[in-house]
Amino acid sequence: MLPGARKYPPRVPLSSLAALLRDDPSVRDALGRTAATVAVPEAVRAAYIAAIAETSSRSPIVVAVPTVAEAETLCDDLGTWLGPDAVEWFPAWETLPFERVSPSTETMGRRMRVMWRLGDPARSPRVVVAPIRALLQRLGPHIEETRPVIVGVGDTVDSTQLVDELVGWGYRREYQVEHRGEVAVRGSIVDVFPATANSPVRIDLWGDEVERLTEFSVGDQRSVASISEVEIHPARELLVTEEVAVRAARLVSAEPWGAAQWQRLADGETFDGMESWLPWLTDTEHVLFDLLDADAQVLLVEPKRLADRGADLLAEEADLADSLARTWGTDGASLRRLHLHFDRLLAHTAAPAWSVLATASGPDVPVLESHRWPTAVGGGEALTARLGSLLADGYRVVVAAHNAGSLDRIDGMLGDSGLTLARHDVGVDPEGLTLARPGGHLTVAPLHEGFIASEARLAVLAESDLTGRRRTHRKPKTPRKASRDAQAFFADLAPGAYVVHHHHGVARYGGMVTRSLPGPNNTSVDRDYLLLEYRGADKLYVPSDQIDAVRQYTGGSTPTLSRMGGSDFARTKAKVRSQVAEVAQELVVLYQLRTQSEGHAYPPDTPWQTELEEAFEFTETPDQDRAIDDVKADMESDRPMDRLVCGDVGFGKTEIALRAVFKAVQDGRQAAILVPTTLLASQHFTTFSERFAPFPVRVEVLSRFLTSAQAKRVLQALAAGEVDVVVGTHRLLGADVSIPKLGLLVVDEEQRFGVSHKERIKEMSVGVDVLTLSATPIPRTLEMSLTGIRDLSLLHTAPAERQPILTYVGEFDDAPVAEAIRRELLREGQVFYVHNRVEDIDRRASQLAELVPEARIAVAHGQMDEGTLEQVMLDFWEGHYDVLVCTTIIESGIDMPMVNTLVVERADLLGLGQLHQIRGRVGRSGQRAYAYLFYPPNRELTEEAYERLKTIGESTELGSGFRIAMRDLEIRGAGNLLGTGQSGHIAAVGYDLYVEMVTQAIAELSGEPVRQPAEIKLDLPVDAHLPDDYVAQEDLRVEAYRRLATVTSQAEVDDIAAEWIDRFGPTPEPALALLSVARVRAECSRIGITECTATRNPDFSGPPLRAVLAPVELGASAHMRLDRAFPGAVYKAEPARSTNSSATTPGVGGGQLQVPVRAGHGLTEDLGTLFAQLWPPEGTEPPPLPRPTGGHASTAPRRRSTIGSRPPAPNRRPAPSPGDPAAIAEAEARAKRVAERRARRSQR
Repeated sequence: MLPGARKYPPRVPLSSLAALLRDDPSVRDALGRTAATVAVPEAVRAAYIAAIAETSSRSPIVVAVPTVAEAETLCDDLGTWLGPDAVEWFPAWETLPFERVSPSTETMGRRMRVMWRLGDPARSPRVVVAPIRALLQRLGPHIEETRPVIVGVGDTVDSTQLVDELVGWGYRREYQVEHRGEVAVRGSIVDVFPATANSPVRIDLWGDEVERLTEFSVGDQRSVASISEVEIHPARELLVTEEVAVRAARLVSAEPWGAAQWQRLADGETFDGMESWLPWLTDTEHVLFDLLDADAQVLLVEPKRLADRGADLLAEEADLADSLARTWGTDGASLRRLHLHFDRLLAHTAAPAWSVLATASGPDVPVLESHRWPTAVGGGEALTARLGSLLADGYRVVVAAHNAGSLDRIDGMLGDSGLTLARHDVGVDPEGLTLARPGGHLTVAPLHEGFIASEARLAVLAESDLTGRRRTHRKPKTPRKASRDAQAFFADLAPGAYVVHHHHGVARYGGMVTRSLPGPNNTSVDRDYLLLEYRGADKLYVPSDQIDAVRQYTGGSTPTLSRMGGSDFARTKAKVRSQVAEVAQELVVLYQLRTQSEGHAYPPDTPWQTELEEAFEFTETPDQDRAIDDVKADMESDRPMDRLVCGDVGFGKTEIALRAVFKAVQDGRQAAILVPTTLLASQHFTTFSERFAPFPVRVEVLSRFLTSAQAKRVLQALAAGEVDVVVGTHRLLGADVSIPKLGLLVVDEEQRFGVSHKERIKEMSVGVDVLTLSATPIPRTLEMSLTGIRDLSLLHTAPAERQPILTYVGEFDDAPVAEAIRRELLREGQVFYVHNRVEDIDRRASQLAELVPEARIAVAHGQMDEGTLEQVMLDFWEGHYDVLVCTTIIESGIDMPMVNTLVVERADLLGLGQLHQIRGRVGRSGQRAYAYLFYPPNRELTEEAYERLKTIGESTELGSGFRIAMRDLEIRGAGNLLGTGQSGHIAAVGYDLYVEMVTQAIAELSGEPVRQPAEIKLDLPVDAHLPDDYVAQEDLRVEAYRRLATVTSQAEVDDIAAEWIDRFGPTPEPALALLSVARVRAECSRIGITECTATRNPDFSGPPLRAVLAPVELGASAHMRLDRAFPGAVYKAEPARSTNSSATTPGVGGGQLQVPVRAGHGLTEDLGTLFAQLWPPEGTEPPPLPRPTGGHASTAPRRRSTIGSRPPAPNRRPAPSPGDPAAIAEAEARAKRVAERRARRSQR
């Protein structure tokens, strides 16, 4: 599979079946002509094209279709018929002509890849599918000459030249690669995220030779899989060549209206929106068909529609040109066009073209005889009889399931009805050759719909034909992007931010600084510190190994700086600690009520549960997997579940709830899903009904969309236990609602319910498992989760194809509104237009109709008649309207993948969480999405409104809901959310420290040991720090120091060491020393030592340093080993305590140990030996010591410690584990590469 190609779920290709269609008269007739016209019904169109590809000598076949949606569907089905490697998708730009916004990196990279593959017969795809808009767009200059960079293991690469070339291709140079089109260099490592790839790639160089290629995770930046080769295609379609720069320089004077942009191009710049100037930078009018040679084949699907769509595009571009010409002071007719006329499409191609019609246009047009299956064929005896009849008539019958789980279920259903089909599991017949044999077959082949072709005697039954639900286009299963670790949500440090130190209080963070300190033997050592600025210009330099004592401040207003060294903050903490007891008591009561209630313990998953989960059309994210496992573990315990799943909009919370609901139903319990709005209830009802359709599960909805009679029937069935799952609004909380076997309550967006509703929820949830879903939880909910009263699952991982939403905040103006709507229409998408005043919403819709006459506009608001509102939403979902002018009724949970533009009037009147929720309604299909948040022109905003809009404009990163909840706490003030009693406490110590104090108070009230943060004083004169040239970005260094400051085991340090080598390259000496110090810290934490320092040794005849460790406790045998390993060591036992502990058991007394040690690297190595001898890990014995030689501790041989030891040269990766076959193979391959490299060098 080519790098970056679409990853499809496992399937059995149907290509052998496609070959059966070649005997159809219409196919034979077309194959015998240069130009042909044939009528092919839509249901069999993909199979027809696959048959042409399988039987024709021409290649590639380029298929033109009228719309993007049709292209996506056809591409999906062709991937099933021919295999995904054989099919390419040529997308159109998502931007408007003349718009100063660039198309997405992925779109431009994919177009460049298709054009390159078309020019290389060895790599040419068999089929290329493209919407007409993509085909009518002119290509950039020299496109056909551009080749990708292909890098393989063992290749010679000049990293500087490589990066320069990628930057010239539009790649952005960053310090850390997170998005497509980015490149980063760190020493011998080059990270790049190719424009067409699903994962970024790490190029690890040994000099100028590629030693290793790996894909790595965006979230933790760790390598995950080795690869042998990577293709890197340009990230831009307009490349600033010398010819382009010269032409742009001429335009500066020739076309002065664009002088600023021409000059940037003349200077060789790449910038956002530069592609909009492409028509002026080339005289050629090349289109994709011009790149085809005479061996290719063009298929025009419904040519009349293609021509009409092309004419619409040209008319739209002309309107935009006239509009912009007035702004630029020029004539619209003179502006050059991006799209060409439909008649130009085939003018310069040598490839023959066929027309594929939906229905015959005349008696001479051959027709591929086929028809669709009747809607909802169903199962059981009717299906068996129909399939049996076809088999008796000599048909080959293929039943195509979506996935392996469906395959099992359909196989069982047919078997129960007495029909057995030959089963073809994925992987058994990779080429699908046995499917062509006569008879009936059952396989995994996801298709949108099936067909019956009478002439070919072939019947293909898709799973959607069984259920009556047509399979909609979905992005293929791909791993989703992992965002940063949970701490990144509330532990980011930036200079100027307010922070809280555990002991010294509130300060302003001044950044990270490196200071030189005196070292042994008249040397100096460098150490990194966090600079904190306090009241009175006092400064505190916090050692990097104590970084965990610093927290970012989150409160209700700008805090007052504490005075360093004073007792003010200590008194403040004491006051807050005494007053949080009341809060803690309330939370403990809730916790005790929950834990004392007897819950229902569910059994392990059933086979049906597995089948349901396998039917999920996306790959679960690691966060989702963890949350699902946690929920199931909660449900299988006998304690009632109370879990909050917090994840941004579109991050998969509903899927977690759906699986929990199904688990409850499988054990005979009922489940209720409580949602805040009628629309969301309707959407969830549809989602749950569709997913549960193959199973005997009854799902009902209870909302105001139902008539009184309908609601009464649902209530009766619910009370009788006949309804398994009920989805409802606050109507579910009514006194007349009885759910006798309620086992699970799911609450979606809890913050949207009022106080009385929450009281009723509490009553319903006694002894019942409760699952709460939220994107921006209220701080009260956060507080209960972070303190452990409620269990918390965080979803940080964004969908793989989802892009950050481009958010514009500004004064309202009709021009950008019209531009935004037109852009969306041009890419066949839809628009949400939020106008939150019902009284004049119809008038605003009329104004929009005048502004954009071509748009089909509908209106929706909460005061409409239930039936009318439901019909409007359904019509909009089915694509009958382009723009929905609505109130904030769309805020919660509405999932409409085709809506990729949002316009919000009076955004200044909406809350921060509300804005975030509404913005999350767009961009759910993987297309780039736009959000326009407007406020009235010439009107001063309140400070709160300004801060809200500023925050929402800045928080465009995927997964920012948690961060927005914390920011909302700052803007609105804690008093507005948690009550005035707690607001003062939070303002005084910050939210993080406040929650920590509440947690400690809860532990005390519960009789649990209070876990104070382990504070270890570690002062070793070692040059231990992360050099700027190794980890250049300050926030990455802060993150690294934070991890090191919290290590408690050698395994954690090993993991960090491996990560550094992987991400940053060979570890320099100061960083190696830093790891050694971290190992000392981990050992101190294990043993219970809180002080470990080293100073000059007064005994000038011995080693230069003396280490002091306290508190320690030694037994008799430990004394013996100490004397042998470290002659001259002094142990001072605590007078008041006995020292009778076992030598092999870590003991903490009040004693102090003084040990002579070497300087520099030897210091940490000697400490490692000391720890191993006196306090070996539990279950191990101290390593054997050599016999005494009479030498001094500084010269006597010792068993080498692992603490201070360096990795084996050349310090690149940890050595493979002995006996591990994979590691041995890797070591052998590495040795072979080294031998080959040496041989080549000797030849040179």
